[in-house]
Amino acid sequence: MKFNFDNTYLNLPGELFTVCSPAPVSQPQLVAFNDNMATELGLNAGNINTNELAEIFSGNKLPEDSASIAQAYSGHQFGYFNRLGDGRALLMGEQITPDGRRFDLQLKGSGPTPYSRRGDGRATLSAMLREYLISEAMHALGIPTTRSLAVVVTDEPVYREQVQPGAVLTRVAESHIRVGTFEHISQFSSVETLKVFTDYVIKRHYPELLQTENSALSLLIKVMEKQVDLIVNWMRVGFIHGVMNTDNMAVSGETIDYGPCAFMNAYKPETVFSSIDTGGRYAFVNQPEMALWNLTRLAESLLPLIDTDIKKAIAKAEDVLNSFQNLFEHKYHKMLVAKIGIDHPVESDILIVNNLLGWMYEHNADFTNTFVRLMYPEIIQDKIYSDEAFLKWENDWKLRLQQKGITEEVALKLMQKTNPVYIPRNHKLEEVLAQITETGKLADFQKFNNVLSAPYASSDFDAAFMQAPAVADELAYKTYCGT
Repeated sequence: MKFNFDNTYLNLPGELFTVCSPAPVSQPQLVAFNDNMATELGLNAGNINTNELAEIFSGNKLPEDSASIAQAYSGHQFGYFNRLGDGRALLMGEQITPDGRRFDLQLKGSGPTPYSRRGDGRATLSAMLREYLISEAMHALGIPTTRSLAVVVTDEPVYREQVQPGAVLTRVAESHIRVGTFEHISQFSSVETLKVFTDYVIKRHYPELLQTENSALSLLIKVMEKQVDLIVNWMRVGFIHGVMNTDNMAVSGETIDYGPCAFMNAYKPETVFSSIDTGGRYAFVNQPEMALWNLTRLAESLLPLIDTDIKKAIAKAEDVLNSFQNLFEHKYHKMLVAKIGIDHPVESDILIVNNLLGWMYEHNADFTNTFVRLMYPEIIQDKIYSDEAFLKWENDWKLRLQQKGITEEVALKLMQKTNPVYIPRNHKLEEVLAQITETGKLADFQKFNNVLSAPYASSDFDAAFMQAPAVADELAYKTYCGT
């Protein structure tokens, strides 16, 4: 396998990373490999046997010209600032694809680093397969995300809630640069380093900003726009990140860190699944507010570059941040009405879809399947949709489409692009992962991955993957960060 690394991060000040090696593992075995992702990256794995792939993607045999660095960063975790860094991950290298794009290849679960903070640096097989399934599902849903290239199981036991097999995930991202990286430089380094790093980020991700009058302020605007789009997409499919700390907000606009994430089933905006989010800070409904909170931390870090006069810098940054709410509401409402087949909404259209959400909340209706019911009433036969209030809403909705001159065919096309039929249902994920843990068989994992790769299916529906869990199971479900 020939890699095409161009490791520009190594040219940055040495305080931003530490060169180190993965911890060797015994008897690595390849359990998942993303052939499509490999092809996109320009990696020809066809002539390499699985043992060789396992050696590479476990970290036992790093490719030539590998960077092999752990990145330094900090971050606000549940509102409290901490000095962090890659505690169980190493950047293998920056791969240049055949079409000239740049992607980080990172080994996750590759052993302790100088930033491990007494952690073991390992990851469990179930957690890495879970991230593989969810990240690839998010990609298929059209949501910017880190990707998964490979999962290798090791012979190393990992001690979490119980002893589990260890594993290493190869994660692919446009970069692993976070809001927390800027916070780290702001707190522990110089303005000169901040300037060098900011220029690097702009050149790497948003080169069009290099010509703007105030590139640091332009970067803040761009990252804000990316995050608005991302959060709107999360809420479109009922995704709850679960740990929206500043070190988990990528400036590229990708979803990163799938530790305690989950998908909302019954429509309850206050839904929290993460076992560590005891106060509901990162509940489904709070995600826009938390994105703005994180962006404010980015703005604070960039102040010296926005203007040398601190008062002017604050005023300029506040002007940007004050535009967040209007931008979010515009895009969020446009997304909401698209879910019922309406483009270019007016206030009354927003009221209609909010009435539907209100009915869903009152009746514990499934968020995903309710919109599937509007598209394919013959598929979703749940008796809840015989409710008189729902039938009245449905009739009002169809009348509204007629009033706007939108045919059912046109509405359906927009809805089919907006509303997934399949999401990584929490209970299905657990079933699949439990089977792997108990039997070692991957058949259900592969089937689930195939289903999730085509989430906007319009035929050949598989009811088993559409079934919502019981409300009681939903309320009891908890996720964990995995460290």
